[in-house]
Amino acid sequence: MSNVLDLFRLDGKVAIVTGASSGLGAGFALALAQAGADLVLAARRTEQLQTVAARVRELGRRALVVGADVSDPERCQAMAEAAMTEYGRIDILINNAGIGTAVPAVREQPDEFRKVIDLNLNGAYWAAQACGQRMTPGSSIVNIASVLGLIKSYAPQAAYAASKAGLIGLTRDLAQQWSGRRGIRVNAIAPGYFASEMTAAVPADQLLTFVRQTSPLGRLGEQHELDAAVVFLASPASSYITGTTLAVDGGMSGH
Repeated sequence: MSNVLDLFRLDGKVAIVTGASSGLGAGFALALAQAGADLVLAARRTEQLQTVAARVRELGRRALVVGADVSDPERCQAMAEAAMTEYGRIDILINNAGIGTAVPAVREQPDEFRKVIDLNLNGAYWAAQACGQRMTPGSSIVNIASVLGLIKSYAPQAAYAASKAGLIGLTRDLAQQWSGRRGIRVNAIAPGYFASEMTAAVPADQLLTFVRQTSPLGRLGEQHELDAAVVFLASPASSYITGTTLAVDGGMSGH
């Protein structure tokens, strides 16, 4: 039997991370590089992607920067094709690109709601479709959902919650379609509250009070705690797991 830690290695694998220009997405890219993967870094802000790419290369891995708005199906196809041209394979997709809003439902405008759904849910589907057409057996897709796809929020976030609940449903369906016939595992992670660009818009004292009241661990999560879950679901260590949503939320969804 091989060393169990070897199951978490991603040597020789190619991973695409969307929304990789900063925050959690940049952290995921670096974690995957540390595990041995070469990276395709995709986002709308290509200048910031270059900084992340430099850090990936410092770890001894290759990095390809691709400007991509995943809400555009054609850009997703171009992203996947760029990966194939550069590396000849796609083994991992981390569907991380997304936005959050907090608008009372009686005031939310149709375009505001559509924008969130189009990026968070539709964009994840277009990216998965483009990569799934090119992936081979043993590949893995990890959708970054949210604990708000499982439980209620303390803020008015109808569009965000709906998009993430939809992403969890999409995860189950793609796993059903692709895992047996195509050998592509599809899972989701439902993060709780982490320090990020999204949570930075919320008054820190209000957020911490909410987390302490609703989470058994009573604190915000840290990047490395989410990175470990991403590497696990991307790697052969989770080879018998598909169609599931792993909550990394300090116990919030089970409270």
